[in-house]
Amino acid sequence: MKVELGRWLDERPLGGFQIRLSLMCGLCAILDGFDLQAMAYAAPSLRQLWHLESEALGPMLSAGLLGLLLGALLSGALSDRIGRRPVLLCSTLLFAGGMLCCARADSLWQLLGWRLATGLGLGGVLPNAVALVGEYSPARRRASLTMLISGCFTVGGLLGGLLSAWLIPAYGWRWVFCVGGVLPLLLWAWMLRELPESAKWLLLRGRAEAAAHWLRRMEPKLPADVEWAQEERPEPRGAVRALFQNGRARRTIMLWLLSFINLIVLYFLTSWMPLLLHTQGLSLHYALLASSMLQLGGVAGTFELGYWMDRRGFEGILTVCFLGAALSFWQLGMIEDQAPWLFVVLFCAGYFIIGAQPALNTLAAGAYPTNLRATGVGWSLGIGRIGSVLGPSLGGAAIGAGWNAAALSCALVSLAVLLAALAWAYRQAGEQTGA
Repeated sequence: MKVELGRWLDERPLGGFQIRLSLMCGLCAILDGFDLQAMAYAAPSLRQLWHLESEALGPMLSAGLLGLLLGALLSGALSDRIGRRPVLLCSTLLFAGGMLCCARADSLWQLLGWRLATGLGLGGVLPNAVALVGEYSPARRRASLTMLISGCFTVGGLLGGLLSAWLIPAYGWRWVFCVGGVLPLLLWAWMLRELPESAKWLLLRGRAEAAAHWLRRMEPKLPADVEWAQEERPEPRGAVRALFQNGRARRTIMLWLLSFINLIVLYFLTSWMPLLLHTQGLSLHYALLASSMLQLGGVAGTFELGYWMDRRGFEGILTVCFLGAALSFWQLGMIEDQAPWLFVVLFCAGYFIIGAQPALNTLAAGAYPTNLRATGVGWSLGIGRIGSVLGPSLGGAAIGAGWNAAALSCALVSLAVLLAALAWAYRQAGEQTGA
């Protein structure tokens, strides 16, 4: 009996296998977000303990992001070649070990090196988690589930801020890295036993028996004579080049620009906000809590925007989203005290900017076929990570040059308006190509 895998998955309800897979990948993404933000939350304490200037923190904040960039670029193409499972397992183990080594660092250079290694592992998680969950999801739930996985990354950043606000004043900055290293090791043990390989990817590689093994784990009552078929055909060698073939070039470039600029803004905010608020006179506890509003807004934005995007489409909602971010940044430049309004504005900024990033990841996942999906998401994130590396460094240079809150706000407003224009242009490109 011949069965087309994509159609079979689309006709099935979500079962325990898919829920466990989503839970594993979601927890991995949470720890990914937690570990990436750990450096920003530890930065105010390190600045005081090691007597560092603000400019010296820029490279340290960017080191993990540089590793993340390299990890995203390399892991996407690697997983399209050797599989999602081994790359995701190795990435999780690498970032767990890197975090534990960061906890033992005694100098700026040691910490910078271990943050680079940690970032390499972190960069391999999200592209493969999004691709793997998407490839086991029915079409009617695929966008919401992949956005959920991307949104878990933001949840991790939020939990990191809340936990750091308690851990650092009580026990010191090293404990944040200890927690960020032990928890993924525990998750890795579960993943080693239960994490499946993508059945779609296995079929495209001609490994029908291996695909059948995981599909029987998913549905034990499958008849013994099932012969699985796959509508998609393998792409030619040179997966990155294929992102620009068959009418994909224009939208690929726009996806890269959207991710690049959005992550400049996002990581400028998340990396420098705790320190900026602290140097403006807020207590460390209050500065960390206020900065956590960015992540809380991002979590709310991910889930609510996902609901509307399933119904109204991605590009139009993203255009409105970035215009909302521009308004939030304008308001942020006008706040001069510690009023509760600061929490509201930071929440809104996170809602629009951080909440938009999972949508961009899901947009990339849906733009490419199975054999290019991890490469497409990985390169979209990887090019974006160039922006994430530049964000903290540019922020440090601007602050060191004496930019005040109004000047920083004006720069952020300009970037948000540019993002809105790009989102609208992406929509127009899709209408012209029929995508």
